[in-house]
Amino acid sequence: MEREFTAVIQKRGRWYIAWVEEVPGANTQGRTLAEVRRNLKEVLAMVIEENRKLAADGKRASRREPVTVQV
Repeated sequence: MEREFTAVIQKRGRWYIAWVEEVPGANTQGRTLAEVRRNLKEVLAMVIEENRKLAADGKRASRREPVTVQV
């Protein structure tokens, strides 16, 4: 499944910093644009995977359902 998110990238001195607007905790840095983009994709995948593991934790009952908002 493929989804699109919004990456925010800023140049800070010699480094680029980046985060995903829609996903708290998905942030990274890199020396080049290519590196920060690559790092951001990796960290986003990791955050989503960990969130899914938490939701699947058998100790608590969880529901999954779509949510739509207008922004």
